[in-house]
Amino acid sequence: PAQAAGYRYWSFWKSSGGEWTYATEGPATARPADGSVHGFRFSVSEDSGDAATPRTAPDFATICAGTPAKDGTKRIALVIDFGTAPDAPQGETPPARRTACARVAPAATTAEALAQVAKPLRYNSEALLCGIAGYPASSCGDQALPADLPTPGTGSRSAVVTTKEPAGGDGPSVGVYTGIAAVLTLAGAAAWRSRRTPR
Repeated sequence: PAQAAGYRYWSFWKSSGGEWTYATEGPATARPADGSVHGFRFSVSEDSGDAATPRTAPDFATICAGTPAKDGTKRIALVIDFGTAPDAPQGETPPARRTACARVAPAATTAEALAQVAKPLRYNSEALLCGIAGYPASSCGDQALPADLPTPGTGSRSAVVTTKEPAGGDGPSVGVYTGIAAVLTLAGAAAWRSRRTPR
C-alpha cells in the first residue's frame, strides 16, 4: 500500500518514570510541579501514535544543576529537540538539541516556561505552536511527501546544548499569550481543529 503522508510539527512530551510519554494536554494548560521535565520534538509523523520522542533523556538533576532553587518559584527542566535533517523543511537546517532550566512562578504553565528560555516562539492564527527559538522559520504543520518521511531508527545525531534562564528571570514571560492552545497532533490538515488536546 502507498505510504501515508505525514506532517511537520512540534509534539509535546512529559517525563514519567524516567521515560517520555506523549502529553495529554497542551503546554498552555499544563502547570507542572517543581522538578518536572517537559520536552518538545520537531518531526515528521502521521499522528501521535508514531510521533518521535525527544532524543535527550528527561533528567531534571542534570538539566537544572546550574539553576538553584529559590523561594516563591519552581524549576522546570525543558528538552527541545529540533529533529533531524529529514524532518527539516526545505532549505532549513535543524539546530542542535538543547536543554534549559526555567525558574518561574509557582502557577506558571509549560508554555510560559518555554517562552522564558526559547524565544522567539511563533504561533499561527489557530494557536498552533509553529516555531521554537525561531525554528522552523516560516512553515507550520506543513504536509510532507511520503518520500520525506524518516525511516524508523535513522537520522543524524546532533550535539546537545544546555542553557539556563536569564539572570533575574524569576517569573513567566510577559509575552506569553493567554490564548495559547495545546500543541496539536496532526492527522491531516482538515483535522487540526478536531485533534486539539483536551484542556
